[in-house]
Amino acid sequence: MTTVPRSVPETVAAKASGAVIRVQDLHKYYVMGDNRVHALRGVTLEIARGEFVAVMGASGSGKSTFMNILGCLDKPTSGHYYLEGTDVARFTKGDLAKIRNQRIGFVFQGFNLLARTTALENTELPALYSRLPREERHKRAMEALNMVGLADRHDHYPSQLSGGQQQRVAIARGLVNQPSILLADEPTGNLDSRTSVEIMEIFQDLNKNNGLTIIMVTHEMDIAQFARRQIVFRDGTVRSDRYTPPNDCVDAAYVLKSMPTLED
Repeated sequence: MTTVPRSVPETVAAKASGAVIRVQDLHKYYVMGDNRVHALRGVTLEIARGEFVAVMGASGSGKSTFMNILGCLDKPTSGHYYLEGTDVARFTKGDLAKIRNQRIGFVFQGFNLLARTTALENTELPALYSRLPREERHKRAMEALNMVGLADRHDHYPSQLSGGQQQRVAIARGLVNQPSILLADEPTGNLDSRTSVEIMEIFQDLNKNNGLTIIMVTHEMDIAQFARRQIVFRDGTVRSDRYTPPNDCVDAAYVLKSMPTLED
């Protein structure tokens, strides 16, 4: 994988903490007419490599703004965001584009698949911007589809796939460039209960077996319980930050065994 240029050396603090993400006194406000609306109010936290984190909060709590900043889709008004030890504020626009393409995978609630392209072609899309040879793109896309259990549907179009299968393709697309972080924004918002748990099983497998750092926004406590850490935002601040020991986490595979299938 192509390495993003690092114009700023890693910070001593980030090295010492082992954090893949570190935000310090993060503020974000938007000017609306004569009013200044605060979305984030001094957020400070760290996320270690290999964590599975659920970010929760009501509408207007700041969780979506926080995720946009982590995904390099927005910038804080003040404060610092260190990604793998480097202050993101020091990156150029070109560097940020490479980060979004190569080091961060995105999964959205609405799937965002192209209707006239197959599952394989949809999965390959981010790799096109990495200028990988066609054979390598195809190989990576098939590997990603296999990771989400959909390799046998690689030639199907979105209209031929269920909602859960479309979300699996979206996850594969987020994995194709082998990112170090996967950001998921309400990934189960359009899915039924069983399919939602199936998606959580994929996330747990990716986190446990591949060491992928996953940060997921959700408003559903039933979904957040599958993550090892739950961070709750309210009024632009972190109101709670709870870790769950690995042995106490809800196991999606176990839950699925007790849930009825569509045939039932």
